[in-house]
Amino acid sequence: MEEIGVPAGVDPTVPSVARMYDYYLGGKDNFAADRAAADKIIEILPNVGDIARENRAFLVRTVTHLAGLGVRQFLDIGAGLPTRRNVHEVAQEAAPGSRVVYVDNDPIVLAHARAILAENADVIALDADMRDPAALLAHPGIRAHLDFSRPVAILMLGVLHFVPDDAEASAIAGTFRAALTPGGYLVVSHGSLGELTEEQEKEGRSVIGRTSVPGATSRTPAQVLSFFDGLDVLDPGVVPLQDWRPEDRAPFHEPGQAGAVGGVGRMP
Repeated sequence: MEEIGVPAGVDPTVPSVARMYDYYLGGKDNFAADRAAADKIIEILPNVGDIARENRAFLVRTVTHLAGLGVRQFLDIGAGLPTRRNVHEVAQEAAPGSRVVYVDNDPIVLAHARAILAENADVIALDADMRDPAALLAHPGIRAHLDFSRPVAILMLGVLHFVPDDAEASAIAGTFRAALTPGGYLVVSHGSLGELTEEQEKEGRSVIGRTSVPGATSRTPAQVLSFFDGLDVLDPGVVPLQDWRPEDRAPFHEPGQAGAVGGVGRMP
């Protein structure tokens, strides 16, 4: 495979979870180290590519639904590399003029996003880290682009499972919830694994530990539900992604296998 260019400040020998996700989705914006790490995860979780695609389908359904409810501002945290049916494409198709901010801290993600968005004044991509949510929310670029006195949908798709400490993950979600005005929404998807052997868990932690994030963890639907404390959770609640207002198609994976859950909460 032909390697992509290496932006300044990027070490291509350190796997990136954003580029691994791109690889799961069949993309080409990844390095040999990313592919090797992703292949190790695929050995442990053979359906991880299906889960990545299901997460993308969840994004499309939730953004379409929220746009239909009148939401016109979206903050996508940990946006990842651009692929088909990005947030701005879905939102602006449903509601032209919708404003979107993509946030990531991977230089390659930002370079690709900015190139794609150069001619779309309603969409920007900024460098910030969800692990410092107060600083992220105070970012002057975000504050200039989004009006937090009006409803905003904050998307945290497949990112909180990279915060292994439960208290820290809860605090991050709480800070973003507190930024919502009435009528604003929080959207979360999160890894929720089936039974893994002790050896599989050890191997998975070892692979993730060599990437650009501090670790990863699985959480139960009940734990993910706690990220919506104080919000009105839309039906059908926090459920496997393929069960959130599903389209007429078969699920990617069977109950009990490794998967992901998600939900949408509204600030009353």
